[in-house]
Amino acid sequence: MREFIIHKNDAGQRLDKFIIKLMPKLPKSMLYKGLRKNCVRLNGKHAKDGAVYLESGDVLRLYFKDEFFESEKEFKYIEPNLDIAYEDGNILIINKAVGVAAHPDGHNKDGTLIDMVKSYLYMKNEYNPKSEQTFSPALCNRLDRNTGGLVIAAKNAAALREMNERIKKREVRKFYKAVVEGYPKREGRLEGFISRRDKITSVSQDSKTGARAVSLDYRVISQKNGYSLVEIELHTGRTHQIRAQFSDIGHPLAGDTKYGGHGDMFRQALWSVGVKFDLKDSNSALGYLNGMEITTAAPFEKEF
Repeated sequence: MREFIIHKNDAGQRLDKFIIKLMPKLPKSMLYKGLRKNCVRLNGKHAKDGAVYLESGDVLRLYFKDEFFESEKEFKYIEPNLDIAYEDGNILIINKAVGVAAHPDGHNKDGTLIDMVKSYLYMKNEYNPKSEQTFSPALCNRLDRNTGGLVIAAKNAAALREMNERIKKREVRKFYKAVVEGYPKREGRLEGFISRRDKITSVSQDSKTGARAVSLDYRVISQKNGYSLVEIELHTGRTHQIRAQFSDIGHPLAGDTKYGGHGDMFRQALWSVGVKFDLKDSNSALGYLNGMEITTAAPFEKEF
């Protein structure tokens, strides 16, 4: 038997979801069997319903074999080389450098942006992995390794849940700047459906199985030497969406060789330059962000 006290970063989530995070080696079939068989006790009572929401201060006792409990998560401190554009008690907004992966992958397991965020908060005594049971600071939006710019990180579970919901409802507006090859129309909206196969995103005007709708607005800021500097408002955040959509209209991003661009003058010229919070409910935990806009400059803007 193991006993757990529910802390504020554990509260507000379903009992079954909490146990799945806490015991990733436990098969779901065994979890729900355990709920039926009195292997889960909440505040001294048999918890049969995995859909019940946990509250801070709840006492949870789990009667499962030790082999199903995850061993203590290893935390490795790294120098947090962060360019912080905004910070408060709930969120961080970081200006990510080109070449930094957001999360560990097959190429980069250490030195990722999320590793730096955790180390930064650990250094500030705002995150202690030993005292957390299922939560760790997390990114709310992602950028490709070779795309720089603003990334939102949540410091606590409540902020993470709300920010993810706000982004899903498109109450967080996202702005980018890019250099594209050629001279597209001065402004326009690009819409379509994208699908992904073999790590390549393709655009179609026909909806098909598995394809997802995408949309963005753009306007040309400046043009010279066969290139255009454009500002983009992204309405949907799909993998490689901006890169694929501009390639589809014959104006790939400068330096984006994966989608038809050339590397003569620029590396993949795409930067997240702004986030604006248009929150419908300003009385929520993050309501104070309503109307706030955080901006930064793309390094390639000076070329124009």
